[in-house]
Amino acid sequence: MSVSKTILLVDDDHDLREALAEQFGLYEGFTITQAGNATEGVKKAESERVDLILLDVDMPDMDGREACKLMRTRGVRAPIIMLTGQDSDADTILGLDSGANDYVTKPFDLDVLLARIKVVLRRGAQSGPTQAQAQRLELGDLVIDPAAHTVSLKGELVELSPREFSLLHALALQPNSPESHNNLGNVYQEQNRY
Repeated sequence: MSVSKTILLVDDDHDLREALAEQFGLYEGFTITQAGNATEGVKKAESERVDLILLDVDMPDMDGREACKLMRTRGVRAPIIMLTGQDSDADTILGLDSGANDYVTKPFDLDVLLARIKVVLRRGAQSGPTQAQAQRLELGDLVIDPAAHTVSLKGELVELSPREFSLLHALALQPNSPESHNNLGNVYQEQNRY
């Protein structure tokens, strides 16, 4: 890959984290950030800029699927690949329904994991936000911060669902032009992916 991508690796298995960090750094040029439990992973996903999250399902402090749901409800948009020893179809469906973009069972072949990472990153690059969409918007007393996924009015934080935030943001990007029903429908449908 030509541009280094940052991967947040959330797994309670220290040896696995270290081995993956070493392999990704040597052969693929990824920058790895690590978290040893789900709680730390959620905090890092919210506070650090990451391009992809590898998230273990079986962690002692919180189930990875719950951590994934929590990340999504808190506005984390980075793609998430679940790593787990649970390989039933039901487990895969639960992982994907929690907001994950892909699901890889342990033990896994490193080359297969790398291929899946590249595919998920490619998909994200094709549908990722433009520079204009990622910038903080100030419209009078209204401030919309896409990076923090927050809205404030006259300095007071406004509570919005992810869908409400996306619709407000889409309207604010084009303040002097009408939005078509189809464009707003596309924004609405985008939220259904998470």
